[in-house]
Amino acid sequence: MKKRYFIQLSYNGRNYHGWQIQPNALTVQEILTKALSTILREEIEITGAGRTDTGVHASCFVAHFDSKCDDLDKDKKFIYKINGFLPQDIAIHKVFKVNSEAHARFDATSRTYHYYIHQQKDPFLIESSYYLPHKLDVDLMNKACELLLQFTDFTSFSKLHTDVKTNNCRIESALWEQDNYKLTFTITADRFLRNMVRAIVGTLIDIGKHKISLEDFIQIIENKNRSDAGTSAPAHGLFLTNITYDRNIFIE
Repeated sequence: MKKRYFIQLSYNGRNYHGWQIQPNALTVQEILTKALSTILREEIEITGAGRTDTGVHASCFVAHFDSKCDDLDKDKKFIYKINGFLPQDIAIHKVFKVNSEAHARFDATSRTYHYYIHQQKDPFLIESSYYLPHKLDVDLMNKACELLLQFTDFTSFSKLHTDVKTNNCRIESALWEQDNYKLTFTITADRFLRNMVRAIVGTLIDIGKHKISLEDFIQIIENKNRSDAGTSAPAHGLFLTNITYDRNIFIE
């Protein structure tokens, strides 16, 4: 009988068209599927906790797969072997044995993203932060963040024509923090729509530039029209940084 495992990994999204396998495009899921199938010498199908867009990074991503191999979570050589087979921009960190019905996507209770902006030219942040040399009203942007928590329908920040049943999400927290010339936006929710975080960031930037008001922001959300919201912030500044699960799905 096959055992189910969760695998925790990170990746630099620069060279990939997101997580999910698609025709004629290189994806993280494709690379990882081939690596696991080769190392384990069986056909592996892997399911991710969600999909990240082209160019988006993940410092914490979770996926599940089934294998005939016992106790992969206790095999210290397994992670070493799989990392040796993977390219340098994908790394496996941990393997967990889970219940046979556990699902990396549907059992996730929350997800956290960070978006990074730097306002002073910095050659070491080119691939991991959005260079935006404009003065931003961070206090006003955080007042808009507080407004986000009052809503559940985020159609205005969703990519059009997606295959989801609902555009409702429960945002637990959203906050901008400033450290000298660097800005970090942190947002946690039970789920996210496609392109949602980057669309929210782009709209919050418009607030920070005083291009739109808090009243405009409320109207944008209530209109449920993507064209009313701001331009999506560039992908390379976005990181998926945490995914949480109930402990009862893990097998100690």
